[in-house]
Amino acid sequence: MTNDTESLKEKTAKGLFWGGMNNGVQQLIGLVFGIILGRLLSPDDFGMMAMITIFTVIAVELQSSGFKTALANMEHPTDNDYNSVFWFNIAVSLCIYVILFFCAPLIAYFYDQPELTSLCRYVFLSFVFSSFGLAQSANLFKNLRTKQQAKSGMVAIIISNIIGAVMAWKGFSYWSLATQSIVYVLVITLMYWHYSDWRPSFHWDPEPIKRMFPFSCKIMFSAIFTQVNNQILNILLGRFFKPKDAGNYNQAYQWDYKCFNLLQGMVQTVAQPVFVDLKSDGERQLRAMRKLIRFTAFLSFPLLFGFGMVSHEFIITAIGEKWSTSASYLQLLCIAGAFMPINTLLYNMIISKGKSDTYMWNTLALGICQLILMLVLYPYGVRTMIIGYVILNTCWLFVWHHFVQQLTGYRRLSLLKDIAPFALCALGTMLLTAFITRGIQNLVLLLIVRVILAVIIYYLIMRIAGAQILKDCMQFILSKTKKQAP
Repeated sequence: MTNDTESLKEKTAKGLFWGGMNNGVQQLIGLVFGIILGRLLSPDDFGMMAMITIFTVIAVELQSSGFKTALANMEHPTDNDYNSVFWFNIAVSLCIYVILFFCAPLIAYFYDQPELTSLCRYVFLSFVFSSFGLAQSANLFKNLRTKQQAKSGMVAIIISNIIGAVMAWKGFSYWSLATQSIVYVLVITLMYWHYSDWRPSFHWDPEPIKRMFPFSCKIMFSAIFTQVNNQILNILLGRFFKPKDAGNYNQAYQWDYKCFNLLQGMVQTVAQPVFVDLKSDGERQLRAMRKLIRFTAFLSFPLLFGFGMVSHEFIITAIGEKWSTSASYLQLLCIAGAFMPINTLLYNMIISKGKSDTYMWNTLALGICQLILMLVLYPYGVRTMIIGYVILNTCWLFVWHHFVQQLTGYRRLSLLKDIAPFALCALGTMLLTAFITRGIQNLVLLLIVRVILAVIIYYLIMRIAGAQILKDCMQFILSKTKKQAP
């Protein structure tokens, strides 16, 4: 095995470790403050923010224009490449903000909520601030400096959540959520500047933008379609139902997102840089992807299926009876959430092969199917719409795989061998746990016992089955422990 191979393996392991640390800490902090905000604020407050989230995330993707991914996909990006992207992002973000500033009354009219005009103009400042840190973020991402990205994210989420919670306690309602999002962007941008060695110059060369744009624009459109796909229910519920309905769904979606993003963020940190480094050797690249898929499935299915199992106990215990409707929504969303990190790995492989057009059209197709399905189902109620959303997004795994198979020869049977054992073991674990604990009446006790019992049962099944991925994880943890021991 070559030194380069060892170096890449070490970088990947460290990337997963720090990516996991970052997302773990962020989700833990998000859990604590999510409970606090859920208790202090109402479904209507969350619904107000849910209605306009789609405009913010689309603006962010337009502003970044896919250049972070384009820079990561280059073998040796230059200072001039980063500098061009830096100034382009700032210019585009300012133009978009001006447009949305004057469109804010139209957004308020669409939802029939006059208060949204001022809220939009305030919240939309976040993507202007984020434009100043995108090139620095791309530099850290390209060089697999996951430790620095992790520290940036952890500091930002702690500060922003404290400010949001204090404002909610003081009675600022949905303004506390808006301020929380702005502060997070400001702090993480400053942290990226602190950790990144790259600095911009005042010379702007349009040539790198022209060279990267044919690739990056497809990433941009794909990212926009993805955000629309993710927010489609927030948009339609805000339009056709009451803010409370949008708030209940958004609360469930946010908890589901916190859970699956714990893994999705971890693998996203390393997937594309690793696949790009290995793209000259297709066999090694495929082996690396399959190992990452097994690792992800090993954690994703028990985590999301388990969260779905305890969703009722968790929601009622954590944020109160007023969110009971969200608990039933969360149980459904966790099914699709279990597959999201695996989808991330599959489409990152497609991007690493330079097929940004395939990624774009596939994402667009998902969005069109989803929109049509939601419009057909909305007369039957919110729950029916969520069921349709879950089924479609779960089945789309095989659409992503179809294109990966064409590019790499990764057969469907191999995919099923990589993920099905973990999915079945996780499902069996949760059913057994639910059966054993069915007689416990106290919600807090039931939540604690189910979590502990599920972890023990799943670990024992993996240990008895001799799962190689469990051995690899334990070996890595032990090696880190030995290195840190005095």
